This record gives sequence, C-alpha cells and structure tokens, in this order.
Amino acid sequence: MTYQIIPFDLDRKLETELEAGEKIEWKGMPVPRLFKTDTIGAFLFSIPWTAFAIFWMCGAAGFKAPDFSEGFHPLMLFPLFGLPFVAIGLAMMFSPIWSYLKDLKTVYAITNKRVIIMTGGKSLEVKSLKADSIKELTRRERGHTGDLIISHINWRDSDNDLHTKEIGLFNIPEVREAQKALQKLIDQNSQSQVESESNGWRLKE
Repeated sequence: MTYQIIPFDLDRKLETELEAGEKIEWKGMPVPRLFKTDTIGAFLFSIPWTAFAIFWMCGAAGFKAPDFSEGFHPLMLFPLFGLPFVAIGLAMMFSPIWSYLKDLKTVYAITNKRVIIMTGGKSLEVKSLKADSIKELTRRERGHTGDLIISHINWRDSDNDLHTKEIGLFNIPEVREAQKALQKLIDQNSQSQVESESNGWRLKE
C-alpha cells in the first residue's frame, strides 16, 4: 500500500490524534478541485444575486456618487442597505476558493478503530466515526479519484424542506484501497460484536 505525501505538520497532527493501540490502515488527502457539486451551484447563483444587489445600490443612489456639497442627509445612507446582500453574494462567489483551500488542509485516515476526518490550519477540527456508526458504504469513482460515502445527515429547514448532507471521504486517490481498509474495519467490528455476544451467552449459561 502506498500513502500520499501528506505535509509534515498535518501528518504530525494526525499522529497525535491516535489512541493507544490504534494503527493507521490507510490515510490520504482529497485532490483539490475548484468547482465541486456543493460549490458550483452557489457560485452560479451568486452571479445574478451580486449583480442585482450592486444594481439596486446604484439605483438607490440615483446612479451617481453622493453629493455632500449641500450637507449630509440620512437618506444618503439608504443605498448602504444593499451592502449585506453584496457581501452574501461575494461569499457565495468565492465559496469554491474557500473549499479548495480547505481541501489542502484536510486529511482522511482509516485506522483499526475508526475513521478520522481532520482539517488543520490555524484551528484544528477532528471528526471521528467509530465502526459501529458506519451505516453504509458507497463508492463513487471519477477517473483516478473517487468518494466513499459512509453516512448521511438529514434535517429540515424552517420551511420543512428536507436536506441531506453526505459524510465521507471525498475526491481521494486510490479510492478502492481506502474502501478495502474501511471494509476491514467494518468486518473487524462485526466479528468483535459476534464474539462479545457469544461470550455473553456463555456467561448466562
């Protein structure tokens, strides 16, 4: 098995997260992509949103720069109400860049105990999924990269619309190698549960 070259600082942070007796079976990083499913929609929507917000501000200002020669009037501040909408549009427009930079700091690891999703940088975010919390295992491949989906989060918004977020390892190389390591983790956990239940029955007898 070959490992990706992971930056030293991220690799060191990953090692410090390991518990006693925990061993890494597979580790890797997402291959950064500028446009992904979860960002391209926001980017495309941001173009007309931001354009309209700027147009509204210009219209509210009468398509001219404020004239303070006759003094200040509170109505001159009215066009500034469009600034939050411009800011929201710019945030959506730059979301592919933020996502790209996040991928450069994300490390995935599959150990003999759990799945670790770690995002480094100035702050550190670590998510862990034990084997018994993995309810599914779906592989998607795209050329030399792919995704491993291991769970979903479902929620409803204020309009009672259902939303789903996938949890997994995204856009990773050697996705089949990662799947083998993950399947091994699942199988080991299942075997441990069977042995535990078997020992429990023996104690009852």
